[in-house]
Amino acid sequence: MTAKKSGGLGRGLSSILPDTKDFEMANTVTAAISTIPLDKIVSNPYQPRKEFSEEALEELAQSIRQQGVITPVTVRRMPDGTYQLIAGERRTRASQMAGLKEIPAYVRVATDNQMMEMALVENIQRENLGAIEVALAYKALIEECRLTHDQLSEKVGKNRSTITNYLRLLNLPAETQLALSKDEISMAHARALAGVEDITLHLEILHAIIDRHLSVHQAEEMAKNAKKKPVAPTARKRGELPSSYLAAQSRLKERLQSSVEIKRSQRGKGALTILFNSDKDFERIIQLLEK
Repeated sequence: MTAKKSGGLGRGLSSILPDTKDFEMANTVTAAISTIPLDKIVSNPYQPRKEFSEEALEELAQSIRQQGVITPVTVRRMPDGTYQLIAGERRTRASQMAGLKEIPAYVRVATDNQMMEMALVENIQRENLGAIEVALAYKALIEECRLTHDQLSEKVGKNRSTITNYLRLLNLPAETQLALSKDEISMAHARALAGVEDITLHLEILHAIIDRHLSVHQAEEMAKNAKKKPVAPTARKRGELPSSYLAAQSRLKERLQSSVEIKRSQRGKGALTILFNSDKDFERIIQLLEK
């Protein structure tokens, strides 16, 4: 199941930076392209993408070996003589893989806030970011640059409701966020789950979506039905496991392809036992657990 990635439909850096003539007057940017040493470039602390596909980087590196870097990266010069990336993390990494020593770059002069805005807006537009990465970038712009939702909407060229929907993803349980990041569910599935506040029902629907490949409509129906049925607290029999433990036990059995036993006292203490049939089976399970 593939989650739909965000598109690059924003208004661009022109929405947060002045025109070229204003740059000259405000001394906020140098217009010329410079060639700078790759070993002088330091990573962008506001880079919203946290994971980079090695295969995709190698493909880009091969293209750079043949044609060079077509689009310059964007950097700002630091007091210690290094250059901090504003945009172009993938091009920089691929250039290093291709064996280049230098890279063409636009060198801008910007404050920390301007740099953050440029970096995040540029990446939101140009990179094929996942929904959680976009949500984190929006959150950083709002908190660090002190923007309202309306101001952010203006800067990135997105509807206010779109921004709100992305930010709601950050309130989801960690397991749901991880499933979204791994493309096990789509953003539409995640929106349906966002309305289910009871954590046990929420995770039951999440696992059903993944295991049974439910459509968005089916997930919405399950979420709607879950909200209609208030969960009455029931007393568990002595030694009976909570539903979350039973769900975890089931997932472990499926993943490890082995018997798994969980024992838990009323106070929450217990033991997790994984059974194996031979030394070879033991090694197989250990390898799975270490992945």
